[in-house]
Amino acid sequence: MDGRQWSSTIAAAQAGDPHALDEVVAGWLPLVYNIVGRALNGHADVDDVVQETMLRAVDNLGSLRDPDSFRSWLVAITMRQIRDRARRRTTDTLRDETADRVTDFAELTVLRLQLEGQRREVAEAVRWLDDEDRQLLSLWWLEVAGELSRRELAAAVGISRQHAAVRVQRMKERLEASRGIVRALDGACPDLREVTARWDGDPDSVWRKRLARHIRGCAYCASPGEAVVVPAERLLVGIALVPLPVGLTLSLAFGG
Repeated sequence: MDGRQWSSTIAAAQAGDPHALDEVVAGWLPLVYNIVGRALNGHADVDDVVQETMLRAVDNLGSLRDPDSFRSWLVAITMRQIRDRARRRTTDTLRDETADRVTDFAELTVLRLQLEGQRREVAEAVRWLDDEDRQLLSLWWLEVAGELSRRELAAAVGISRQHAAVRVQRMKERLEASRGIVRALDGACPDLREVTARWDGDPDSVWRKRLARHIRGCAYCASPGEAVVVPAERLLVGIALVPLPVGLTLSLAFGG
């Protein structure tokens, strides 16, 4: 469905057409799911945040003045729900992240989209990013894939386009460092095995910096081998949205 058709469908939903509203929810749910899934990396809260986002959008649809701006409006609501979820997680209520993780979204992306080679490497590198970088990457990934514009990305994060460019560049640098870690861990460097002897296998920023420091000083790990390393944005162009799990669609229908 093109932009003009979506605008008429959204306008019909605003006017109270239930079938149009169903179309809007079904049509935009995959976008919201992919943003939240990557931002939270498959945490148990993903389904709840997706559902809260869509219900909030439905409840406030009448306040949207221009149906043409629905996508950027919905993405902004999605990012607010993600940030609200982060604020609700205080030190007292924070539980073990590993125990709370229903599925690793990086692994889900690789399996459902059947990614191989460097595309798989990019998806797996996301595990090594901090929460703030993952939130930004969840939008930049869609921008590169043609699902969002830079203006919409900046508006969703609440910053200027110039500031967004700086933030994206820094995130890309950390993503490339993380790709190097994924490659190195797939290799057979004996020194790296010694470095990771006390690592529990859970990616975090401390180990990202530690492993990146080793890779920079290690001729074996720093070499990409025979392959030419393709920039992440060129790899992401061909990656589609991760399909919705059936349970999420059903839970939203019953919840709504």
